[in-house]
Amino acid sequence: MPAATLLALAAAVLHAGWNLVAKRSRDRFGALWGQFVVAGVLCALALSFTGLPSGPSLWFAALSGVVHIPYVVFLARAYDRGEFSVAYPIARGGGVLVGAIGGVLFLNDHLHALSWCALAVIASGIVWLGVGAARRVPVAHAVGDALAVAITIGVYSTSDAHGSRLAKSDASYVLAEFVLLAVAVSLFAVLSGRGAALRRAFTSPDGSPRRQAPFMVVGSGIATVVTYAMVVAAFRRAPVGYVTGLRESSVVIASLVGWRFLGEGDGRRRLVSAAAIVVGIVLLVAAR
Repeated sequence: MPAATLLALAAAVLHAGWNLVAKRSRDRFGALWGQFVVAGVLCALALSFTGLPSGPSLWFAALSGVVHIPYVVFLARAYDRGEFSVAYPIARGGGVLVGAIGGVLFLNDHLHALSWCALAVIASGIVWLGVGAARRVPVAHAVGDALAVAITIGVYSTSDAHGSRLAKSDASYVLAEFVLLAVAVSLFAVLSGRGAALRRAFTSPDGSPRRQAPFMVVGSGIATVVTYAMVVAAFRRAPVGYVTGLRESSVVIASLVGWRFLGEGDGRRRLVSAAAIVVGIVLLVAAR
């Protein structure tokens, strides 16, 4: 269990980082797509060394790849319409509960009463953080998009938890999933007439010099792979609700970044909400 805890917490730091890159991009869909394309290419190369995961697990990797289509669409829209400290916390907070319930209903995960209380505290802190920020701007549509993202997070978390447990190794499952994810999102983008978004992601991500754009997209793509590799490795060692709850510590980072670097204000509420999330995380660890 200590290994799962460290993996989930490290993933939280990386996850907040590449989401911030997407938020600051001019074309959020293109930025997210670019990150996943880079991740897919790197993982395709690595698969030649690890080999494919076992047959049954490959179906769940494909399911997760398809579910990432609405994930990218709704996350990009949430970042277009609302503040980082609104969309990110609501999406991740909702994902905690959906993932935990999915693990219990479909994967025979068992969470103690204290674990459920801890998840409730984490989710309450995240939602309070998002609602407090939402009072500053009209973000009703962004909140709806973020809730849709939460559903996709819960679905692919449950799918990946089961698929990774069937696979012969953590590495082969994660690599195969990112290849399938990149293919699924790319097919959707091309068929929906968004092909130019990928070019924009590599040329003008956030107004910084163009020479920095490729490095930002490639760096985010690598961080994306490393992040979810840590999460899937944790899924093999602990219940889904435990892992998804711990990785939501990323909202603490997101709230502070939104306040200090994006000028989103309401710092006191963000700090109080972050403290509530930390309390929930401590309870979650104690329950195990």
